[in-house]
Amino acid sequence: MTFKASAKSADAVVVSSKLEYEDAIEFGIKKDKLHVIPMGIDVDDYMNKPVRQNEDSINILFVGRIARVRRIEILLQAVAKLSIPFYLTLVGGEEKTSSLSRSGYLDELKKLCGSLNINDRVTFIGPVAQDELFNWYSKGDIFVYPSLYENFGQPILEAAAAGLPIISTPVGVAQEIITDNKTGFLFNGDDQELTDRITQLTDLSLRKEMGKVVRERVRSLYGWEEIIKQYLDLYQSL
Repeated sequence: MTFKASAKSADAVVVSSKLEYEDAIEFGIKKDKLHVIPMGIDVDDYMNKPVRQNEDSINILFVGRIARVRRIEILLQAVAKLSIPFYLTLVGGEEKTSSLSRSGYLDELKKLCGSLNINDRVTFIGPVAQDELFNWYSKGDIFVYPSLYENFGQPILEAAAAGLPIISTPVGVAQEIITDNKTGFLFNGDDQELTDRITQLTDLSLRKEMGKVVRERVRSLYGWEEIIKQYLDLYQSL
């Protein structure tokens, strides 16, 4: 109630994505008070490394909290169907995103790896400090994010800044930086569709081009210089 009263009395309310904008309207905030200014990122902090030249296998990366809402089981089921050599790395610790969520999700995922016979192809890294994430992004070929819901999705932005083609459900910032066949692919959460999209990205030249385009898109839309300008424009307009 306190938050709602504060938001309604504010001269302006800033949200970080179109999805948060829609949530804010549903929350009761008037459209004329709402302004979408996303989180910023320093693209140059992320290594613009060349895509690995080893075409014999593909390194698939997921970064984020290991929570049921992320639907990582879809990713495991998808990679198990791949007909090409792959390695899947999952970076992040288990965390409940709701008091109603059941615990034990990480153990369930590990058991699923066993039943899918992909234990030797999947590595659970666990929690990683923010300043160490750069190293993990630099080791990936593509980034996959099968989440059910996301307000913003900072790992998606970070992966794009690192020049990784992205396959994601249409959540948070993914809707704004992913253009099919240009910077990655949006998929609806179906594991077979995800398998097909990953298979498309075994093409080295395609990965290279997509990574370059998505990185420059992030630089122009989410670089701190642009984000600060948007905040200054907003303050000066009030």
